[in-house]
Amino acid sequence: MTPPVRASAPLVATVLAIALLIGAVAVSLQGSSIQPAGRGGAAEKLEQKETTERRLDALAQARDDGSFGARVITTSAATGWRGSVPMSLTTDDWEPAIAADPNSPYVYWLATRYGQPKPCKGNCPVPFTAMRISKDGGATWDRARPLCACKGSGQYDPIVEVVANTGHVYALFMNGFNVVFVKSTDRGATWTAPVPTYGKISWNDKPALTTSADGRHVYVTWNGPVGGDPWVAVSHDAGATWSQQKVVNSKRYYFSYDGTVLPDGTVVLSHSSFDYSGPAAAAVGAVQQHVFVSRDRGATWRDVVVDSVQIGPPCVTSGCYADFHSGHSAVSSDTRGRLYHVYDGATVAGGPQGVWFRTSDDGGRTWSARTRLSAAGAHSTGPTIEAVGRGDLRVWYASQNAQSRWSIYARRSRDGGATWSAPVKISDAVSGNGYDSAAGFDEFYGDYGEIAVTNRGKTVATWGAGFSWLGPGNVWVNVQS
Repeated sequence: MTPPVRASAPLVATVLAIALLIGAVAVSLQGSSIQPAGRGGAAEKLEQKETTERRLDALAQARDDGSFGARVITTSAATGWRGSVPMSLTTDDWEPAIAADPNSPYVYWLATRYGQPKPCKGNCPVPFTAMRISKDGGATWDRARPLCACKGSGQYDPIVEVVANTGHVYALFMNGFNVVFVKSTDRGATWTAPVPTYGKISWNDKPALTTSADGRHVYVTWNGPVGGDPWVAVSHDAGATWSQQKVVNSKRYYFSYDGTVLPDGTVVLSHSSFDYSGPAAAAVGAVQQHVFVSRDRGATWRDVVVDSVQIGPPCVTSGCYADFHSGHSAVSSDTRGRLYHVYDGATVAGGPQGVWFRTSDDGGRTWSARTRLSAAGAHSTGPTIEAVGRGDLRVWYASQNAQSRWSIYARRSRDGGATWSAPVKISDAVSGNGYDSAAGFDEFYGDYGEIAVTNRGKTVATWGAGFSWLGPGNVWVNVQS
């Protein structure tokens, strides 16, 4: 998500100062912004600028002291995996997205890139969305290049999907605080000009994307301009034109993470929601895990609360806000139309978060009891899931050990979640940049990562790792061998 975020001590001070200058401010917290009442505007732009500058300062300092910018890494690959590879060890990359073509060996990898020269002249974005493409199922990758060297104040929150029946590639990113759509019909060689998804909704944040198998019906969800209300943008012409509707009116703040379209056309979008009515706009009470379900191609939506969980331990690394590790989710579906939902959350306020799993066999109307995928007692976050075939499930999540170091663990189920393989540590870098060691990495870098499955049935996982929330850090990929 975009870096201006929920309340931390330094950011609260900044927000209060801005509020005195421009008037009353309503604080929107997770993942992106400080948002004035009514619409986006000046406050979050200033806060976004301030946070980006702090991130770039952290990058410059780490380069100066030699702790970041390594050109050699050492990995210890798990059995059955190739070993983790960074998008670039020398650039500060954040919040990766990945998608694989189910009918060809192409894989598409995106990330938000800081601290590099502008990719075009004039009003060109910093940070920008970097892209790498693999033509061999993730074994090798082409050089990184901008997804869109187009005008704007900064690009954040990239998301990418491959249209199952055509191989066309659809992507989203935030251009400032507006979500735009681009697509490629030639396997990423060229891309369309950005198409706004937001209509007259002039402030939007944290998008997620899913599409029908033929690519005609495209569904995008993001936070809207008033208090984090969830919106859905729908296109029925492969992304050429869009309509928008607010799904919920609520005092809770919603964050979108994932989506899927079932074989019968049912659309399911996963969100989490927070109550930020605590002191200094702190999160209080339960985190609710939602799915929004449409059975009429986005004309109407039903809000289903899958679970309510507690906020886990506060994040304490540099620049972090307390609930950074809380409120993540993902959803996928298989060829039978069975739904699979993963999310994080604590059972006791402030206790370690588990990663939880549920299924639905009626299009999201009802859900199974939750089961735990992460180790009991281990603080965990950021789960992702991808389903293929009939109940072939791939998952990764991040867990913290007793030394407060993080690692990424992958699991697989071949029977729709009835049984699971043992967790395999796939974040296997043991030296290189200063945040890595054999014990794990310092901080989960960015609010999300993703997982995909290649046309040969191999899992591809991507995540971010860094020194702290402010960074710097890198995005990594690992592929089953």
